[in-house]
Amino acid sequence: MCMTKKVNMVNVDDSEYPTADREYKDRLFRLVFNNKEDLLSLYNAVAGAQYEDPDELEINTLGNVLYLSMKNDISFLVSGTLNLYEHQSTYNPNMPMRGVLYFARLYGKIIAKNNINIYSSSPRNFPFPQHIVFYNGTKEQPDRTVLRLSDLFERCGEGKTPALECITVMLNINYGHNRALMEKCRRLEEYAIFVDRVRRNLETAGPLEEVLMRTIDDCIRDGILRDILIQQKAEVVQMILETFDKESYEKAVKSEAYEDGYQAGKEFVLKEKVKKKLSRGKTAQEIAEDLEESLETVEELITQLSGTASP
Repeated sequence: MCMTKKVNMVNVDDSEYPTADREYKDRLFRLVFNNKEDLLSLYNAVAGAQYEDPDELEINTLGNVLYLSMKNDISFLVSGTLNLYEHQSTYNPNMPMRGVLYFARLYGKIIAKNNINIYSSSPRNFPFPQHIVFYNGTKEQPDRTVLRLSDLFERCGEGKTPALECITVMLNINYGHNRALMEKCRRLEEYAIFVDRVRRNLETAGPLEEVLMRTIDDCIRDGILRDILIQQKAEVVQMILETFDKESYEKAVKSEAYEDGYQAGKEFVLKEKVKKKLSRGKTAQEIAEDLEESLETVEELITQLSGTASP
């Protein structure tokens, strides 16, 4: 039975690995739950616990991990349990594999810090692992999803048991989901409401920064993440603007690529029609009338066809 109440937080140097770019919701999640009191409230809500002393938490959040070039959001020890909390804006079925890599490094730090002899002839006790992913992407997902590392392995015959397992519980924290969890952790509910308001308001017409500032002011007035938005308004605004600019650029590039592809396809079809009518002995004027295209366009396509004709 896990009776240890100490909750510890130990930061690992980020400079060891390259920094990864994350969306504002991921960064904001870390910002919101950077406070021990709020993190303890979240843990109590998720685990069904009733701890009251934030100093029982020991945070051991890693910096960028291995070659993955991505941060884990929050990891901490409490009551003999090693908790890894992740935030995801997109559904990722590979989270259990990420969890294994994170946990391996976390346990390595714990073993080194506590001088645990893993070569001892007697068993040693290690914190009990829990991997929770908080999801608030735009694609619909159930309130609770269980992901297993074993489901990602190649099938190598019946009756074989994999040497590794990691169970990841994904909780949908979009506003309106997991109501009981939100009722137990007001800070999580505020986070969900804020993201929902930002998401909806940015879809409306108006200058981006003006809409965003109005959304933040409304949230402050309504007591939604009030302390964070007052104290770190500029940082939150920058998070959202950077993400929105990146997403807008990516959409514009995709749209431009689609338009280019569409026009190229349209021209190819038209050229094939002109080619077919030429083979039937029709003149440029007749083809233009048949296809309802300008004579100039048809003559240009005929010139292109003549240039690509086989000798």
